Amino acid sequence: MGKKATADKDSAYFWSSASEYLNNELPNIRKKSPNTIEAYRRSLNGYIDFLEKEKSINRANVCYRDFGKSNLKEYLLFMKDSQNLSEKTCNLRITAIKSLLSYAAEESIDITALYVSAKTVKGLTVSKNEIEYFEDGQLKALLAAPPDDTKNGRRNRMILILGYDAGLRVSELINLAVSSLHLEPEVPYVTILGKGLKYRNIPLMSKTIQHLNTYLSEFHPVMKMDAPLFYATTHGVRHPLSDDTIQKLLKKYTNICRNTIPMPKEVHFHMLRKTRAMDLYQAGCPLSYIQQLLGHENISTTRGFYAFATLKTLADAIEKTNPSGSEEKLWKKESVLKQLYRL
Repeated sequence: MGKKATADKDSAYFWSSASEYLNNELPNIRKKSPNTIEAYRRSLNGYIDFLEKEKSINRANVCYRDFGKSNLKEYLLFMKDSQNLSEKTCNLRITAIKSLLSYAAEESIDITALYVSAKTVKGLTVSKNEIEYFEDGQLKALLAAPPDDTKNGRRNRMILILGYDAGLRVSELINLAVSSLHLEPEVPYVTILGKGLKYRNIPLMSKTIQHLNTYLSEFHPVMKMDAPLFYATTHGVRHPLSDDTIQKLLKKYTNICRNTIPMPKEVHFHMLRKTRAMDLYQAGCPLSYIQQLLGHENISTTRGFYAFATLKTLADAIEKTNPSGSEEKLWKKESVLKQLYRL
């Protein structure tokens, strides 16, 4: 009678524990957001693909023994050199793998040595890139690029305006529903579900509110509060826009702007969020208010901040911003940027 395989060599144990980690531990115990869970799932599947294609290990036979230090180091280089992924992305995927190993080590002592060894794998050195954002003239051109004479053009302009004004991550914009908007209070605002399933309320500026009222009258004439705020219609069924759709429309209008004005070489939706932060800081908005607006995970504030940073105070501070300001940009300090762009 054969000896029973230990947990580190048992493929059935690997698949069951990894599934438990993704489908129960992360959402129900650690309260991770759906976006975070999906990122971890992609990271783990990517590593399993690597084991199958590059190490000739049948995925049905994958076990924790295949998560050794040498394989992880090879995977880091494979991601960087063969898949051309950024250093940051490579490191995040390794972090997801280490997190699974940490969970497995808590469940079985057979995994402990593997986890301890994996912890010593150092991430790639992340190259320091210049902060990417739209200059004043570029932002104006971008917001004016979507055509007014098509329905999609009017929708896309609203996407860009709200994405900038509320400093939204693309995932936050996609998840907005009609009920996220509160346009009737004295200080109109939008409720955003951010990282870590944390909600934040962001005041909306008067021009944005005008655009939203026009948008709602056309795209949501019959108000269904749980309907996606921005949607496409396929076979008569409305559905939220995808991340790819949002990124593509930004690139489309950026390319249109290139005919008349120099634009950043590579663009992505997060640049609107960074641009909003730049504009707010340039206008004198306190850094702690900007952190509140953007919903940074690591908010650093003074003890008395929460007592005074009300929605009205934040609204008054933001109202002073103007994308067309011509002040000399004296705020480009490395220490400020490091704190401001801790996203």
